[in-house]
Amino acid sequence: MKKSVAAALAAAFVMGATGTTFAAANPFSDVPAGHWAYQSVSKLAAQGVIEGYGDGTYRGDRNITRYEMAQMIAKAMAKNPSGAAKADLDRLAAEFRDELDALGVRVAELEKYADKVVWQGKIEYTYKNHRTDDVWADQRKHHHSTSKHTRVKQDDWLFRFEPIAYVNDHWTLRARIDAHVDMSHDTTSSFELVRGWAQGDYDNFQIKVGRVPLYTNEDGLIWDTEYSGGEITFGKLANGLRATIYGGRLKADTVNGAIRNAGSWNGRQDGVSANDRWNEATGRLGSDSEHTSSFVAVNVQYDPGPKGLFGGLGYYHIKDKDLKAIGFYDENEAYVPNYFYSKNGATDKANIWSANIGWRLGKVQVWGAYAKNSKADYENKSWQALVRYGNLYGGGNQNTKKGQWGVWAGYKYFGSNTSFKGINWDDVYAGTKGFVAGASWAPMDRIVLIGKYFKGKYIEGPGDAERLFGRVEFFF
Repeated sequence: MKKSVAAALAAAFVMGATGTTFAAANPFSDVPAGHWAYQSVSKLAAQGVIEGYGDGTYRGDRNITRYEMAQMIAKAMAKNPSGAAKADLDRLAAEFRDELDALGVRVAELEKYADKVVWQGKIEYTYKNHRTDDVWADQRKHHHSTSKHTRVKQDDWLFRFEPIAYVNDHWTLRARIDAHVDMSHDTTSSFELVRGWAQGDYDNFQIKVGRVPLYTNEDGLIWDTEYSGGEITFGKLANGLRATIYGGRLKADTVNGAIRNAGSWNGRQDGVSANDRWNEATGRLGSDSEHTSSFVAVNVQYDPGPKGLFGGLGYYHIKDKDLKAIGFYDENEAYVPNYFYSKNGATDKANIWSANIGWRLGKVQVWGAYAKNSKADYENKSWQALVRYGNLYGGGNQNTKKGQWGVWAGYKYFGSNTSFKGINWDDVYAGTKGFVAGASWAPMDRIVLIGKYFKGKYIEGPGDAERLFGRVEFFF
């Protein structure tokens, strides 16, 4: 019997599989005790890495397929080899990564064996076209229309790195590093460390500490940002019941008491700058964004999986001096306070309560979320209701497969003093309400096309708002 591919790989797995147990004599009739590969094949058969055929033969002179090879690699990986054995198995795992992925072996688990640091990320191109009615307002929150319109177009490239460093079986170090190219103005930004945190994953709880992503169970209704602090989740991270406790600080430009988008959308993202009074260019009425926010919260969520009812509750307590009214002196030296958060302008706190509920059956999902800030008097509620169909909602990731797709439609209402930092770059922005529709499709593995459309109005004051959004994502 000559050294075939299968026999040579069996010899390599002698190092890849741990333990010293050997099978009984002659585990396969065509590999006798005197055969050069007998010891290797016997050991691997005893450990379940290879199985042979139903007639009791190994057939070592037959060329095997790449998928058969991937099955053996997956079984060897389960033995958690170390030293030189691990190095050999790492090289095989890297070579047969696509086949292992197709067999359902998690890519993240393969990468854990392949290297201590895994680099992944994406490049995305985004096109936005904003149309709003121009309005202006006096310092007493009276709005006036100019019967003019503003249209802003934007072409934006994002280059993102998301490295993962494996510390041990439970702890990883994770980060997000972004750089932008504004094609509309031919400008670029330097790479910026947006997030960086340590994460501990255990059987029934997870810990995150550092500059941590903040995206809670209302699906972007309140938060799509990051904060400095930590969180701990108890229960099932996937399907089941879980509870998360948060605590830390938010950046100065995250929370402030204001009415936003009373004017036009500008800039690469939202273009809103800090100002203690009306600013025609940026469309903000309200306080400065000068102070960081202290932040504590709790989320409880239940999700049974592919079908059935799911939902949860949330609570967020925020303390920020920017929530208090900021006044100014007019031309008559009279003091005029800006009351765009609370009627008396005295509170520096926000208490936001939220609830979400949905029903899922296969590709169909009906879902809604509601939130209210009990400390605010202006634009103090937000809600959204959506119907979705498909298996790709919104953006993709490194595991997105060719042919996945999804469509959705619904209504969104984002109050400025509740949706402090929600998902408002794509369709609805804080301070507006209206109908949304969208679709996403993966023409190839790890490539996603997204389109969204919003048609609505300002929550406060006159004026219509419209947004067309398109994006192409490439994951690596």
